Amino acid sequence: MPHLTAVLSGAEIHKKVKALGNRISVDYGGQELIVVGVLKGAFIFLADLVRELTIPVQIDFVQLASYGSDTSSSGCVTISKELELDIASRHVLVVEDIVDSGLTIAYLSTYLKKFGPASVKVCVFINKTERRQVDVLLDYVGHTVKGGFLVGYGLDYNGNYRALPGVYHLKV
Repeated sequence: MPHLTAVLSGAEIHKKVKALGNRISVDYGGQELIVVGVLKGAFIFLADLVRELTIPVQIDFVQLASYGSDTSSSGCVTISKELELDIASRHVLVVEDIVDSGLTIAYLSTYLKKFGPASVKVCVFINKTERRQVDVLLDYVGHTVKGGFLVGYGLDYNGNYRALPGVYHLKV
């Protein structure tokens, strides 16, 4: 039977997302931004974040995978949904739910830079450092944890637990 231990409440999440939205809006100084969400996990965070932005945004999504149905990265990143918007010469903010090994976000950053954007920055809700394999620049971080397998607020285990309003450590 899985056991959940609270890490962040819904109220704590709201406070962190609001602060990120304010900081991003100030940093981009009214410039238009293309926000690229990483499906499926980032959709809840992305929806909350863009509602906190005070700058013009367009939204697109990509879908990548490196976990499958396991609790650790396979090390092999695949892309199954590509960008639809043209990002050439535009500012791009990648929105991700969690960065763990760093492999997925490193792959995505390299992929996006091939399209010639003006800039690519990364906003991640959870920075998990325990299994980091690749150094990656995270421009905006909502919360940092050392380890544990996390679920809730978009984070899942085998497709479950995404809709939980908080973030929890999952012990299976």
